[in-house]
Amino acid sequence: MGEKTILLVEDDEDQVILAMRALRKHGIAAEVDDVIVSGTGEEALDYMFGTGAYDGRDASSTPEFVLLDVNLPRLDGHQVLEKLRDDDRTHLVPVILFSSSNEHKDVVKGYELGANSYVTKPANFDRFSEAMQYLGWYWLNFNESP
Repeated sequence: MGEKTILLVEDDEDQVILAMRALRKHGIAAEVDDVIVSGTGEEALDYMFGTGAYDGRDASSTPEFVLLDVNLPRLDGHQVLEKLRDDDRTHLVPVILFSSSNEHKDVVKGYELGANSYVTKPANFDRFSEAMQYLGWYWLNFNESP
C-alpha cells in the first residue's frame, strides 16, 4: 500500500499556514504520511498525474482527498476539478472545494463538475480550525473510498 497523503491546493501562503496549523492541532497531519501543498492548479495536476516536477511519482498512489481552493490564478479550482474528473486515474478521488466564495453559482458549478463537498472557508481562525478538523476526520476515518 502506498503512502497516505492529503493534497492541499492553495495559493495564499497565509491560508496554507492556517490549514497546516489546524491539521497539526487536531492530529489530522499525524494520520497521514504527508500533506502535499500545491500553490497552483497546474502544480496540483502535475502531482496527481506524476508529471512536471513530480515526474516519476507513482500516479497510481492517490491522495486520501484533495482540499482544493476555487480561486486560484490561471487554472482555477473548477478547471482542476474538471481535469481530475475527466481522467480515469483520478475521477474517483474525493475532492473538497474549500473557498472563501459562498456564491451560489460557484457552489452549483462545483457540484456539477463532480465535487464531493463544498465548504466555505470561515474567516475566524477557530471556526476555520474546526472546519479543518471535521473535514480531515470525516474523509480519513469515516468515508469509504472506492
